[in-house]
Amino acid sequence: MRSLAAQSTVILVALGLLAGCASKDDAVVDPNVFPKNYKREISFTLQTTLEDPTNIRDAFITDPTLTQVNKDQRYAVCVRFNSRDLNRNYKGSTDRIAYFYGGELNQLVEATPEQCGKAAYKPFPELEKLCQAKSCR
Repeated sequence: MRSLAAQSTVILVALGLLAGCASKDDAVVDPNVFPKNYKREISFTLQTTLEDPTNIRDAFITDPTLTQVNKDQRYAVCVRFNSRDLNRNYKGSTDRIAYFYGGELNQLVEATPEQCGKAAYKPFPELEKLCQAKSCR
């Protein structure tokens, strides 16, 4: 028969392990961390999602700004570029908006004129140089 002290020790160790599991703090993410790598994340996403990511022209981007999204504020970036279709024909300028959560790209979708129509764009040469004259897939 085990001693009362040994049984108590086993119980305390078990409770300690359970308490450790229960108190593990799943890090709370601040949804509005500034997206430091926004250009790189947008470039990578476009490289993998565009029909033909080679030789993109007329690329422009905005700085990240806090934008109202439903009831919340999130960092958003507008991107404008002219890419090619599968037949290597340029499709014309298109605007997309990138939403960030916790400093990471969460969504990159077509933008409405209300979302990016008055945006202060600046050149985005990194996107134009992404896949010049070669396939990068």
